[in-house]
Amino acid sequence: MAWDLLFTSDYGLFSVFVIVFIIGMAIWFPYFFKKKMREDEQARR
Repeated sequence: MAWDLLFTSDYGLFSVFVIVFIIGMAIWFPYFFKKKMREDEQARR
């Protein structure tokens, strides 16, 4: 019942999209910041 509501209703699909988007951001931000930190460190040398 809850799974049907999650994947068939508009607000359920939006909730899934938001959850996936937040998880994607949690993966992407550390990669991005580490890359920028390495670039900044090499620019100082």
